[in-house]
Amino acid sequence: MSREFPIGLTPPDWLVRNLQPQQAPLNRPAIARAAVAMSLPLALGLATGHTAYGALASMGALSGVIGDTADAYRMRILNIAIPQFFGAVGVTLGAAVYGHGWLAVTALTLIALVSGMISTIGAVASVSGLLLLLNSVIGAGLPLPGAWWLAPVLMSGGGLLVLLLALLAWPLRSGVPERTAVANTYRTVADLLTTCGDDPTAGYDAARRAVTQSLNQSYDLVLARRARHHGRNPELTRLLAQLNAITPVVEAAPAVHQSGRSLPPGIRDTVRHLAQAVETGYTGPIGLDLPAPTSETTRAVDHALRHAAEVVTAPDVDPRGIDDRLGRPAALRIRAARAARNVLLSSGSWRYGLRLALCIGLAQVLVSTVPVPRSYWIALTITFVLKPDFGSVFSRALLRALGTVAGLVIAAAVLSVVPRGWWDVLVLLLLAPLIPALTPRGYGYQTMAITPVILLLSDILNHQGTALLLPRLVDSLIGCGIALIAGYLLWPESWHTRVGDRLAEAVADTAGYVESAFGTLGSSGVEADPAARARMRRRLYRDLSVIRTEFQRALTEPPPTGRLAAGWLPLVVAVERIVDATTAARVRVKHGAPPPSSAEVTQVALQLRELSEGVRESEVLVEVRTDLTGPTGSVLEPLRQEVAAARAIASPH
Repeated sequence: MSREFPIGLTPPDWLVRNLQPQQAPLNRPAIARAAVAMSLPLALGLATGHTAYGALASMGALSGVIGDTADAYRMRILNIAIPQFFGAVGVTLGAAVYGHGWLAVTALTLIALVSGMISTIGAVASVSGLLLLLNSVIGAGLPLPGAWWLAPVLMSGGGLLVLLLALLAWPLRSGVPERTAVANTYRTVADLLTTCGDDPTAGYDAARRAVTQSLNQSYDLVLARRARHHGRNPELTRLLAQLNAITPVVEAAPAVHQSGRSLPPGIRDTVRHLAQAVETGYTGPIGLDLPAPTSETTRAVDHALRHAAEVVTAPDVDPRGIDDRLGRPAALRIRAARAARNVLLSSGSWRYGLRLALCIGLAQVLVSTVPVPRSYWIALTITFVLKPDFGSVFSRALLRALGTVAGLVIAAAVLSVVPRGWWDVLVLLLLAPLIPALTPRGYGYQTMAITPVILLLSDILNHQGTALLLPRLVDSLIGCGIALIAGYLLWPESWHTRVGDRLAEAVADTAGYVESAFGTLGSSGVEADPAARARMRRRLYRDLSVIRTEFQRALTEPPPTGRLAAGWLPLVVAVERIVDATTAARVRVKHGAPPPSSAEVTQVALQLRELSEGVRESEVLVEVRTDLTGPTGSVLEPLRQEVAAARAIASPH
């Protein structure tokens, strides 16, 4: 029988959440690529008598392995190739100031500022900024062999080897990841319809969030390729049409759930049948065996499913009739100019950049004034811990320290037992696959996998053996300490600024969505375009998904931040349900229910805007007025109840 912790020894919730491994499937192709891409360069280096060169190329392959996360082939090019360019620039700049004392301090501090600022642009820019700073630190802290250009070429070559391996199957599987993503979206919608009408609603809420995440991923994959093809590719046009076709089914789900009556199993099976047709590219006839609709909600589901079946099985799709529910991405030149302008003018990008620059500058000043062997490890630790878009700084510092200790245990066994030479290739062949295997489990597990690999490659370059271990532990703890003090405690960037303002903006956008759902866009009185309304709803769900992720990160921080986030999280759920209730009311009106009066709509929107202002102005939950009444039996009655519930949540208990 297991023994329970005494009350005084029970670990706090935030610590348990930090240490709990995340569930994720194994990416077997990425695991195989990591093993080959990291061991092959070292083997070639040993075979040609240039072991140090092979170690540098393997170190470059490590960055490619970390960035090898995309499903679509074109996205793999962006995720790996662009960061490799920035990594080459970084190692060149770092090597140029190696051994130059205060010049190196100044250079790395400025590079850290640029790295932190460009990290706010997006996922690819974030990894690019990470490699820019990471390789700069390595170049400034390690004596690299060969001419000045050799290290950038070798490290970039290692990363591009990962890309080459990732693209080998492209001629045979072009478009397969996009089709698979769209088909999986259909399957998540089938799961959502299965939960409709259940009480309690926990299963429905989880299924709805899964649909939002799947739709986001599918639109991102399809639109990323379509931006290049400008709608001329018939396969991408079909996929976009199929994504748009499933949207009315998603919109009907809240109305079904609100009715409290479950759908027949045949409807779920029909959606799964459509998912299979999407995945295989089937365009033949599909026999729909749908029950006769008996209410507004069942008519909505029936109409949406029949439309989806027509789109999925249509052999040809006219691209002129397809609207992008998230808006087609602008041209690359326009997006680059927009991103550069946002980075330069955004207070958030400057704040992140200055935090990172301060910590890197302090680390370099420390190692320049206090003798610290191989001191680059301190700055490396800060680079990984303090990336502002990677989650809670506190949590990453904690997990970095724990993961480093576990990784050092593995490294100790390797460095003390395994002789140098060809045995290193075998060890790398075994250790490298752990990186893509453990990374999805959490940052601590990723650190545990990366640490012995970096130490093994470092030992090949400097031949220190087990003497590396204790200094690396001390350096990691110093780096975590600098990140916590100078990058976390000294920057009272309140939880409200990080999350509360975003939530307030989402509530205000929800008020606009309520107005647009019933005929007008805000106070302008302009008739709402159905495509614009669909884009508004999709953006709302996407924004709320991002906000929920921020809340989950905040929950991993110690009090008071974690406690504040736990208190506000129900309000995020309430706003999601308001969007659902609005969509359900819109669907009911479209399929026969009497529309609400403009006075009802205005009253609900006013209440939401008042709630938004209360959230924006408050650090903690504050009391708000809940005064919502309306005609009995109105289609907006469920929406009024959800708004009243949200305002009740935003009151002290």
